[in-house]
Parts: sequence; structure tokens; C-alpha cells
Amino acid sequence: MRVLVMTKIFPNSVEPLSSPFNRQQFAELARLCDVEVLATIPWFPGARAFAGASAAGRLTSVPAREVIDGLDVAHPRFLFLPRFGRPLLGALYSASLLPALVRRRRAVDVLLGSWAYPDGFATVALGRLLGLPTVVKLHGSDLHVVARMPGLAPLVRWTLANADRVIAVSKDLREEAVKLGARSDRVDVVMNGIDASLFFPAEQSAARRELGLADAAKWILYVGRLAEDKGMLDLLDAFLAMAARRPEVRLAIVGDGPLRAQCEMAALKCRPGQLRVFGARPIAEVPRFLASCDVFTLPSWNEGTPNVLLEARACGRPSVATRVGGIPDVITEPVLGELVAPREPAALGAALERVLDGAVAGRHPPSAIAARGSRAGWKESAQHVHSLLTRAVSERAA
Repeated sequence: MRVLVMTKIFPNSVEPLSSPFNRQQFAELARLCDVEVLATIPWFPGARAFAGASAAGRLTSVPAREVIDGLDVAHPRFLFLPRFGRPLLGALYSASLLPALVRRRRAVDVLLGSWAYPDGFATVALGRLLGLPTVVKLHGSDLHVVARMPGLAPLVRWTLANADRVIAVSKDLREEAVKLGARSDRVDVVMNGIDASLFFPAEQSAARRELGLADAAKWILYVGRLAEDKGMLDLLDAFLAMAARRPEVRLAIVGDGPLRAQCEMAALKCRPGQLRVFGARPIAEVPRFLASCDVFTLPSWNEGTPNVLLEARACGRPSVATRVGGIPDVITEPVLGELVAPREPAALGAALERVLDGAVAGRHPPSAIAARGSRAGWKESAQHVHSLLTRAVSERAA
């Protein structure tokens, strides 16, 4: 079977740490069938002149082709004109990719679009045009946020109703897809995997020494994009209030994004070393940070089933996270941590203190958390995706 993946959420030479979940899953999928990835790049006339001010400008140096984790990856450009509004983006995206798909038409059995809009929309539109079966993979914010933007709901509904099959990363996302028009018998949940060779309980003091973190302190950890919708401002508010009362409590932030400067400014309001901003780190380094912390936190406003939460659980660390998307499927009992409502810094801070103190007191034993967090790896996740792609091909043929 020959699979052509279409997505704008994938690593490249400029952003090598982007979307590791897609890289890992599709690399395993390539062990089961032929896979080529069209990892699209936004472009507009004169984009190179805006290299310091826009994503499209920064990505102009991405080459036309790369090999990433053994995958053959092409980077076709799609026309991106913000002033014309998001409802036209799907059409522009589709038109931009049409030549690439026409060239590959006889070498492809099924199209897989990863992200509902514009990727999934273009996948279904071009699949119908070229007579190819289509599968759309949903991640979370593509339905919880993007589909609710003005003018986009009808386009997302059309995408879900016309895809041969839909893959959701959580039960919550599956239910949302059905509400938006997907046929329930064509929507399947495929959970992300865990790399068990990286994520497992490890000795805390050794990890702290390696990272230069104070061993006697109580550490909270955040790993992810530094953006408002990830709850970063809520976390900073909660931590600054806590830090003023409890100097032994520390916060380590791993990641990058538009709020990085604000995180670094918040560190200046704390005692030296009380808030550390490490920037983005390769996935191979994340287990060290997880081993070093007492509690992990993810205060997002919207999520699918975030892999970093599964990785924290596999490392035996309790979490405090928001009650959104598929997160309640991960934190299912008190030993695993607590859930709070999004956008409530006071509630977030109170829960962090409770779980932090509980972890130090032994009420969240790493071995018990890791045992509950055992799950299939990326190989099994990719096998499930492969079976659904095969079904889409056979159903279309029938």
C-alpha cells in the first residue's frame, strides 16, 4: 500500500522539534507500507523579506525535499494570504498542492491528511477530484478551536462527512467529530504511542544534578509550546503567587513560543533560580526533565490527548492538568494527579500545591503511576493506523 500524507504539522530543518508525534507515528507506519510525506510550508510573495516577523518568512529556507527519520519528505509551498481570511485557505491550500498530487496520482493508493483544516479539507477535496480514498486524522485544537472560527465550521463539517475514514486521538475528539457530521461507523480512536526506551521512572537526584537543578527544592515542570492557549499566563500567575509564599517551590519551563520573553521576565520577579526557562529541547532530553520534577503540569485551554502527559505518567510523575479534551482519560484517579478547570490560575495553584506536597510525602509513588501508565508504543499505534488505511482502500474499491 502506498500512502501519501498531507500535513503542515511536521518537522523540518528549520523547526526540527515540531510535532514529534507525527514524525514518530509515520516513521513506524513506513515500516508497514510505502509512505511519502507532503509537509507543507506557507508561502506568499516576498515572504523571505519577513524572515524575522512571520512563520512563512522563517520557513523560506526549508529545502524542497528532506529525509527525516527515514521518511521521504517533500515540502511543497502553499499560498497563504492572511488578509483574505481563513475560509479561503482550504481552497488556496488545495490549489497549491494539486500539481504535486497530479504528478503522484499513479503512485498513491490512499491520502492521509493530518489536521482537520486546511490539511484534511484539501485531502478530501483532492481525493475526490483524483478518485483516491481519503483518511483524516484529528488532533484536538483542529476541532476544538479551528472548527469554531468564523466561517470554518461548514468546511470542517464537509471534510468530516466526506472523508472515507476519520482517525481521532481521543474518545472526546471522536464524539466531537460525530457531532460535526462524521459518520460514527467511520470514526476510530487511535491513541498516540509512548517510546518505552525513553520514558520510564528514573532517579530524581541524578537527573537534577545533570540539569543543574537544586536537589533540595520542590520542582514543578512544564513542557510544551509557550503560548496563551497552553495556559502559560495562568501558570505564571499561579506560580508567582505561590513562589512569594514558598521559596522552596521552583518551576522549570521547557519549550519555546510567543510567550518565551514573558516567561523570562517572570523569572526576574522571582528569587534567583526559582523559575528556569530552558527553551525547546529534543525529545531525547525530555525524560531527564520529567525525572527531575516532583509534579508535571499542563494548563492548556484545549487539547486532544497530549503525548507529554502520557510521557509524564510513564516516567512516574503525577500531573496537574486542565479538564479539557482527552486529558480526563489520562488522569483518572488521585494517585495520578488532579484536574482543574481551564483559565483559573487560583485553582491551578491550589492543585499544584496539593499534588506537590503529596508527591514529596509519598502519596504519588512513581512505581504506581508508571504501572498505571503502561500503554502501547508507536509501533502498535502505527499498526492501527495502517489497518484503517487498508480498510479505507478496500471500502472504496468495494
